[in-house]
Amino acid sequence: MRKQLISFLISLLLSYTSQAQVGQSEGVVSYRRTTYWPKVYARMTYLSQEQKDRAANTWKNDSDFKEKMTLVFSPVASLYSHESETGESEDGRWTWRNKELFLYRNFEQEKQTDVEEMLGKTYVVADSLKLPVWRIGNEIREIAGHLCTNATTTDPIKNQTIMAWFAQDIPVPAGPERYCGLPGLILELDINQGDVVIEATALVFKPVADTLKPHAVKKAKTISTEAYDTLLKTYIADQIKAQQNPYWEIRY
Repeated sequence: MRKQLISFLISLLLSYTSQAQVGQSEGVVSYRRTTYWPKVYARMTYLSQEQKDRAANTWKNDSDFKEKMTLVFSPVASLYSHESETGESEDGRWTWRNKELFLYRNFEQEKQTDVEEMLGKTYVVADSLKLPVWRIGNEIREIAGHLCTNATTTDPIKNQTIMAWFAQDIPVPAGPERYCGLPGLILELDINQGDVVIEATALVFKPVADTLKPHAVKKAKTISTEAYDTLLKTYIADQIKAQQNPYWEIRY
């Protein structure tokens, strides 16, 4: 009788563990994306001192620009976007229209379908999924109640260093912005040593299969990832040559 009871308890525990793992494989993450513009401008050696002083004066009372972002995820796909069509300052004094941004990843089919509004147009980047080349580190910290490990990569187009913190107990390769492909959900992203920090503020596990699909758009230009990269590279080079900040029109 005792052996049967022990056997039953072990089976129950295994069943619970299995259900817990399945339950933590899909849901929605809310992120706060903060851009520290004074730090970004400090890196722009091609700007004049007058431009830098003007920027410093503009951002002296609001040095950090915050956006609310959302990631819907499952083991097979993810969709990253703004939380709503409009953004609002923390004090509620001003609002703005968020540009279209819907970054869809299908890990099972190894495809991506991104919708992004930039440079006065809306583009659809439809191509095979190209994952960043990650170097996993050995640092560990807790984020949103989950034990996370760090990993680093680079953005060769924007010349940025990227550090991600991913949760090993959530075995989903999804993450914010265009960063994914790690053995766990990315809960925090640091772009260029603190120029932009994207951190999870809430995480809810729930079924999302019905809502997890590419964003439909009527009028847009469809391009490949290679064409998208070339577009960014050319625009950044032109703006640097003109001694202008390229990141008013494209995402940093």
